[in-house]
Amino acid sequence: MPTTPLFGPYGSSALPFIDRFAAHGANAFWFHGFDAPALDACARYDIVACVEFKTFRADFDAYPELIPIGVDGRPIRYGKLVQGVCLSQTDFLAETEATLLDGLHTCQPAGIWLDYLTYAGWFETPAPDLQESCFCSACIADFCSATGIDAATPAQILAVAGDAWTRHKCERIARFAEHYAALIKAHLPDCIVGAYMCPWTPDEYDGALSRIFAQDYDLLAPSIDVFTPLIYAAKSGRTATWGRDFLAQAPAFAPVNRKMQLILDVLDFPDSLFATAEAELPSWGVQLFGGAQVFGDTQQAALFATAAAQIRQRRVS
Repeated sequence: MPTTPLFGPYGSSALPFIDRFAAHGANAFWFHGFDAPALDACARYDIVACVEFKTFRADFDAYPELIPIGVDGRPIRYGKLVQGVCLSQTDFLAETEATLLDGLHTCQPAGIWLDYLTYAGWFETPAPDLQESCFCSACIADFCSATGIDAATPAQILAVAGDAWTRHKCERIARFAEHYAALIKAHLPDCIVGAYMCPWTPDEYDGALSRIFAQDYDLLAPSIDVFTPLIYAAKSGRTATWGRDFLAQAPAFAPVNRKMQLILDVLDFPDSLFATAEAELPSWGVQLFGGAQVFGDTQQAALFATAAAQIRQRRVS
């Protein structure tokens, strides 16, 4: 597994500018799926190739059976953007695993970042619609079997076993992380396994990181090499210092033996990147979502290079 911090853009639209990456402080490239042209270009320009692998996200309009069930016994509310599917949908899970295995059989990326590895919701907004979910009969039966708790309805579960329900969901997500990581390591032993994370601390929104999205850093740590919280400030109604502040708080809840690497949004560039570069506990490199417009512009790319150099310096000082 590469030990050098990784810096670079996320998104295949940056591919036309890959010949400029190294000159502007980028040594890695993140793109969706096992994209052969992107992998080939990374090999040609000596750039670390990193796949973003979609796990639990689907088009609910096209596949309504995947919509998790809410407290009222009905499918949850959702808008244009949502992640998390009903984890009792075995056909979907089998298709997801088959897609991963197919990529592992044909490609050799240096890193694979698991995306949407959560329960249902959306956090890239100032006012998230946080719904307790995954109360179909099969998911409830799985909870009762795993915990020994006798509960038949969502209301009963939340009234008498809310903490156990949250723990069960977190363990369920962690088991999927373990399974996917084992598949990756079996085929590519040196591959980095990353995970995109809800960017909230464990206490925010009444514990929604675990209560709603079922992401627990300690439970995920045995399977995940690099945690990447999505620090999209403008979309989330936050300030440009959010990434720096998150890094300062991370030691209180994230395992110290795992790497923390932020992904920043180009909508916040360059302010959030330079604020992140000021962090006393530096990020393990940086991903820049939508970075094509930065690396397509020489002046903006130079700003990226400057901030990346500052982060690298902090890591060695």
